Amino acid sequence: MSHKIILDTDPGIDDAMAIFFAFQHPEIDVLGLTTVFGNVPVDMAAKNAITLCALANKDIPVCKGVGMPWVGKESGYAHFVHGDDGFGNINFPEAEGELDPRSSAQFIVDMAREYPGEITVVAIGPLGNLALALRLEPELPKLLKAVSIMGGAAFVPGNVTPVAEANIWNDAFAAEIVFGASWKLNMFGLDVTNSCPFTPDFLTQLKQNNPKLGGFVHDAAQFYVKFYSQNRDQDVCFFHDAMPLAHLVDPGLFALQTGHARVSTDPLNIGQTSVALPNTTTSPDWLNAQSINVATKVDNARLTQLYLDTYNR
Repeated sequence: MSHKIILDTDPGIDDAMAIFFAFQHPEIDVLGLTTVFGNVPVDMAAKNAITLCALANKDIPVCKGVGMPWVGKESGYAHFVHGDDGFGNINFPEAEGELDPRSSAQFIVDMAREYPGEITVVAIGPLGNLALALRLEPELPKLLKAVSIMGGAAFVPGNVTPVAEANIWNDAFAAEIVFGASWKLNMFGLDVTNSCPFTPDFLTQLKQNNPKLGGFVHDAAQFYVKFYSQNRDQDVCFFHDAMPLAHLVDPGLFALQTGHARVSTDPLNIGQTSVALPNTTTSPDWLNAQSINVATKVDNARLTQLYLDTYNR
């Protein structure tokens, strides 16, 4: 079974790992990369996406999208996690290539109209492009098969504030719009992504399995490992962004729970993703909120093997 997807991304080291996973898995058909600010500024995100496509010999559209939060000032970006270039400061040569003239949001709308009911948007950065696409086409939830996001923290602490995960926190008002829409939304947040650490041995195996693409991830992730290994006894990193893609091809890897979800936009709790599980409240403020599916557990060993096997194709 082939899954048509649009990959909405802010590359980013773990984005690169996820993008290559999607390119290499035979059951995933990537229609295009839509870029957004987040880990890096949107101009850099778009250039990085072109570079990743060139490295993987993929001739697909790359679009530039939202460069600012829906509300508020420009992001501070995560260069301290991903390096000044988004690729761990490995000085990888930037590829030549042309952007698709459409905005990321317009591309999402155009593809949804062309393939109604067939496309899953996999959003692994802030959600401004999807929020804007909803404004361009209010019927978008009926045109998409599903939306799967890497973002949020339902029942665990955040990684930017005590309650907020970075992708949601970066554009909380856009996330509120996306979480409030009537599509099928699957959330892969810190509940699962922080439960599955990857060691340097994993990176070495990726490189052995695929010297070109795995080698790129291995080299870029050295910077990433240093960030994540601070105050730890063991060197590790976390490949957050590939999890919604893994779920597409092997849903049995994950346990998901369904609940009514809200995104906080007040100054203290901005970016918090709260989920009310069944029979936990009678409040209409919660029961009238959209229901989403939240990943709460993942089979680490099987997930790791899936990544390695896919990079070995």
